[in-house]
Amino acid sequence: MAFAAPPAAASTASGNARYTTYPLALGVLTTIFFMWGFLTCLNDILVPHLKSTFQLNYTKAALIQFTFFGTYFLMGLPAGWLVARAGYKKGIVTGLAIAGVGALGFWPAAALHLYPAFLGALFVLAAGITVLQVAANPYVALLGPEATSSSRLTLAQALNSAGTTLAPYFGSVVILANAVKSPTELAALAPADQLAYQAQQAQSVQYPYIGLAVALFLLAVFVWAFRMPALAESTDKGDHARHGFAEVLRQRHVLFGVIGIFCYVGAEVSLGTYMVNYLSMPEIGRLSEATAAKYVSWYWGGAMLGRFAGSAIMAWFPPRKLLALFAAINAVLVATTMASTGSVAMYSVIAVGLFNSIMFPTIFALGIERLGPMTSKASSLLIMAIVGGALVPLLQGMLADRFGLQHAFLLPLLCYAYIVFYGLSGSKVRSAA
Repeated sequence: MAFAAPPAAASTASGNARYTTYPLALGVLTTIFFMWGFLTCLNDILVPHLKSTFQLNYTKAALIQFTFFGTYFLMGLPAGWLVARAGYKKGIVTGLAIAGVGALGFWPAAALHLYPAFLGALFVLAAGITVLQVAANPYVALLGPEATSSSRLTLAQALNSAGTTLAPYFGSVVILANAVKSPTELAALAPADQLAYQAQQAQSVQYPYIGLAVALFLLAVFVWAFRMPALAESTDKGDHARHGFAEVLRQRHVLFGVIGIFCYVGAEVSLGTYMVNYLSMPEIGRLSEATAAKYVSWYWGGAMLGRFAGSAIMAWFPPRKLLALFAAINAVLVATTMASTGSVAMYSVIAVGLFNSIMFPTIFALGIERLGPMTSKASSLLIMAIVGGALVPLLQGMLADRFGLQHAFLLPLLCYAYIVFYGLSGSKVRSAA
């Protein structure tokens, strides 16, 4: 028997004032947001772990985020095609199942001790999360009145941030608990000890991801059994005029929104990716990697608190103005960490997480505003823009190798400057020229 998600007591006169017309469906979706947040942020722990294990420089270590977020660009349109034809619910179930297969791939990757195998497993995992993003983000925005779509999506993203908050602490305890030996130290070990060491390093990654795979498969079964509204009128099934992607991009707020998502995700992921290494620097925090990873939880925890607060604030404060204000504050905080050392540099970069909070859900909700049957296509384009999480950290890694990690934070600073523009002007809905 399927679990039912009842519609709102009615699309009565007061129905339009409701926060959501499907509260149970919204509750189920928040669980999914938590899971993909946890999986995404665990990459911030994989980067320093695999960097040390395989003795990588910053550029090569950034291939972890490049592979993961590059998948959004490659799979964004196929994911949109899938969701348009299968519907939001089946799209979500499929995404969970694909992500589960990707998580299982960490077992052979760790056993073989091959860096490319880890990247392959990450690609499959990210493909599943791409489908989830394409389906779940617009679905949450559509589960109620348009006036509260930004607030509703921010609330769901708060649960996503709960996952990103717990992941670094989890990773610091399970994955980074054992110190990684240098090539010289490893060469000094007897062959039997070397095998035992490699087995230990493999298991520190294998068991956590097997557990996550099981959780993803169970969640897929639960969603399949849950009766959720179809909302087919906001997918290609309701697009009788068959609008093309080029026509969707001619909507000014969509085009600028795509760039906004690229910049935001790029800045957020870059900061999270390099924060462990940054806080470990002698002139910044002088912390061990395991201790620095716990501070990364503060960064993501700030985003969680900000999203819970932002969800309430946006019920009465204009989302566009709040977005511009938070982006301006972050630009100041990044400039501060670049120009300082010690605790000032350390806590200013951690504080960025608090003001990151509302950015993704707000940019996304503004980017699909008033699109009707073009919503699913716009969603695909916006999710493809998450490729910023692949390119910006890679570029920052290159800058860090050349000029130093602290100076490389100029790139996120420029990203936040663009988001100020989007909030003030670029997000306004206007007719295509």
